[in-house]
Amino acid sequence: MLPGTSGTDARRPASSMAWRTAIIIAVAVATRLMTFGNPILYTDEEFYFAAGRALANGALPFVDVWDRKPIGLFLIYAAPAALPGSLGIWAYQAMALLCAAATALIVARLADAAGWSRGSILAGVAYLAWITVAGGQGGQSPVFYNLAMALAALLIVERDRPALGRGAVAMLVVGVAIQIKYTAALEGIFFGLWLMVDDWKHGRKVIVVIGRGAVLATIALLPTLVAVLVYAGLGELSAFVFANFESIFSRNADPMREQLANLAKATAILLPLLAMALGAGPSAEERIAGSRLFLRGWLLAALLAFALLPPWTDHYALPVLLPAAAVAAGFLGHARGRRIGGALIVIAVIAGQTSLVMDRQRRGTPAQFGSLVQAVGRGPGCLYVYSSSSMLYPATGRCAVSRYVFPSHLTRERENGAVGADQMTEMRAIFAKLPAVVVMGPPYDGERPDIRAAALGLLARDYRVTARVTLGRKRVAVYQSRTVAQSTGAIAHFDWARKRS
Repeated sequence: MLPGTSGTDARRPASSMAWRTAIIIAVAVATRLMTFGNPILYTDEEFYFAAGRALANGALPFVDVWDRKPIGLFLIYAAPAALPGSLGIWAYQAMALLCAAATALIVARLADAAGWSRGSILAGVAYLAWITVAGGQGGQSPVFYNLAMALAALLIVERDRPALGRGAVAMLVVGVAIQIKYTAALEGIFFGLWLMVDDWKHGRKVIVVIGRGAVLATIALLPTLVAVLVYAGLGELSAFVFANFESIFSRNADPMREQLANLAKATAILLPLLAMALGAGPSAEERIAGSRLFLRGWLLAALLAFALLPPWTDHYALPVLLPAAAVAAGFLGHARGRRIGGALIVIAVIAGQTSLVMDRQRRGTPAQFGSLVQAVGRGPGCLYVYSSSSMLYPATGRCAVSRYVFPSHLTRERENGAVGADQMTEMRAIFAKLPAVVVMGPPYDGERPDIRAAALGLLARDYRVTARVTLGRKRVAVYQSRTVAQSTGAIAHFDWARKRS
């Protein structure tokens, strides 16, 4: 029998497990149905897909395509992005769906381990409902790394003795999560400390506990160390270190009013689930109490990680939702808790679907994006997306003229001095390469007005407007080069359509 489970939990019939799985998969599909096939769900994952396409075609992240996310995230996107046409969009969204459903199933297993089986299914459903409210309707990075963290947590709460092997596997999985997003390290520190304290409680000498802890920490760092060694072998270690570790500390802060608005929204999303988690009761059974203490400690670690990482946009709350949903099972397992919690889950589902409708109106529909792709055209010549969707690169197949594919890296004040190049100099260098097409959306909050003014001057000199396309609430301008012969011969930093030589 697994520690922290009751005899009933351990003997849960296969039919019950199949029913639980069917319910959670059905909820996962239903809550994401509106998003399937939409290439412009969120700016972040649009860029991840574009970078994944470049990686599949031979580009080297941090060198040919710049960002500060770990390599693991781009590897996840590389496989679906390599598929032709819209198949890649459906594939990455299917992967995200499977990861969300699998995470919800593990949430239910974690609830079992804590003796909260009666609320386990609702806890898994709550996770799926809340991540849609918090911007996890597609392939945001926590949708993927939450699965790894959930699996690591399950390995810890279900281990029947202080065995180094099981803890080592858990920490290796944490290491995988870290290479999807580095913030997972803060939760991983709690996991490692828990394993060390558990060893000490089982009679290990302090020196042994410290030694085993060092081994566990090393194991958690292995995926990152592998990435470091690969880039060192390629002669690009400095590029890797700057992008992954240095650049984040050079980024400027967003305006305080914007940060506080983000924090207020994220807090509103988290509060109902956290309130249910607070309603979970204690247990007198030692092993169950240990599992509950672990889940509560993990929730506190996730909250601390969230608090330490402004600007607190809604998807920053996604990692907190995982342990919060598991602990909320204690509240959802009681009759009164099921009534109140069930109502809150229904409200969360409605809020999530409403937000998806509003996002589509604000960001644009697949049909509108298709019109923009048609206006840009598929060649010849390279493309520069000054501001709009980086999904235009893989959608049109046009080559990029800079490694800064995520548009705001060169135009947002927050990134000034934090991307390894002077923004104005890089923008002017891009226009000097004479891209055949330039796409520019309207001004946005946080944009550097001097860079926009300089870009508009260059566009007025060398380009003409060929289309203005509605994309959600914005009008996006498409500019064609006046010197087509020169622009089609532009030398791109990386050609998305062919392998890197």
